[in-house]
Amino acid sequence: MEEFSEKLILPDITDLHRIEVYEKNGGYSALRKALRMKPEEVVDEVKKSNLRGRGGACFPTGFKWTFMPKESDKPKYLCANGDESEPGTFKDRQIFEFNPHLFIEGALIAAYAMGIAVVYTYVRGEYAKWIDLLQRAVDDAYRKGYIGDKILGSAFSTEFTVHKGAGAYICGEESALMNSLEGERGYPRVKPPFPAQNGLWGCPTTINNIETLANVPHIISRGWEWFSKIGDSKQPGTILFGISGHVKKPGVYELPTGTLLTDIIHKHAGGVPGNKKIKAVIPGGSSTKWIRGENIEGVRMDADSLKAAGSSIGTGGIIVMDEDTDLVAVITRIAHFYHHESCGQCTPCREGCGWLEKILKRFSAGEATEGDLDLLLDVANNIEGNTICALGDAAAWPVQSFVGLFRDELERRVKKTPAPPAYVPPPHLVTSRS
Repeated sequence: MEEFSEKLILPDITDLHRIEVYEKNGGYSALRKALRMKPEEVVDEVKKSNLRGRGGACFPTGFKWTFMPKESDKPKYLCANGDESEPGTFKDRQIFEFNPHLFIEGALIAAYAMGIAVVYTYVRGEYAKWIDLLQRAVDDAYRKGYIGDKILGSAFSTEFTVHKGAGAYICGEESALMNSLEGERGYPRVKPPFPAQNGLWGCPTTINNIETLANVPHIISRGWEWFSKIGDSKQPGTILFGISGHVKKPGVYELPTGTLLTDIIHKHAGGVPGNKKIKAVIPGGSSTKWIRGENIEGVRMDADSLKAAGSSIGTGGIIVMDEDTDLVAVITRIAHFYHHESCGQCTPCREGCGWLEKILKRFSAGEATEGDLDLLLDVANNIEGNTICALGDAAAWPVQSFVGLFRDELERRVKKTPAPPAYVPPPHLVTSRS
């Protein structure tokens, strides 16, 4: 992996959120360049770069853009997904606060490439501060002529809307997000049809993550070959890794894909307080499978490497737990979150998430039986793969991995029933030997 130290998304530039500062540092030059290219050339550039989505699924971005029909008698829409509600994940809000114009420029380039009429940015409802910051940046971009009619003197026009979510984790799922935008309940949709054919209000729609779109201006400015050489070749670029838990310097670190997990923990986040041992790590947000502390050596933070380690990159939200952590309490809290956030549309998820929490609470309270161990795994297995969206999987995977990796933690919580008393026959059955 080539050594790379430059920050693309969160560079160390003061006041980069101000449009004048952003412009002085090359801001919106990529949009100007894209408008001189053919739309299909822009799509091809992003496709060749092998940029993969940063929202968790790691789907190739340029390839997703090709799903959008070139000709349509309906308006086409782009949804920028900023409904950042995964526990352990807090990267998109850094973009909104410190470099919102990079994301806006990336979204505008995507809109030009696909012939988008309106860009909808859906932001987590609890992000009140960051919604205001983003709206201010959008207003400045309108004022400067980067959004609106005949952008920068070209024939291309598009609008940009910031939409405040209502505080539901399920709306991070792309089709639930669209339902919410339409004013409906945030229920995921059955696929097919897929959004590119039947999305917002029945019109062609593409959904991309905020961080994903923030990479696009650099690809257009410097070329796909330059971008493809950063980090891991199969998932190039940098990633905003949010690290929390038992580390000395929690926060967001922008690093190339393929960076060693141990380097992020010790070199960048300062290591574990008190130099305690690491008991477990969740590498990509609460929905990803756990890794035992003794197994993190050599694990690189990219999609393929983490898959080989039995987990996934997710949103890059790393949660570190030291040797004194009550892991049963942690997994119970995670199960509570998914039970609370299940939309209730699918029976396996609606009922199963409740059962997961209920069983884990029995372990926490010391009231579980040995049979609850197998029951816990059985419930998780029956949720996985049997729901419309991936929330059911997100609830099942942490439990499955926990039982597989830390079964002993649960076994220690099993209620120890006293042995039955020795059988003593009643007196009238005792035969006298006298």
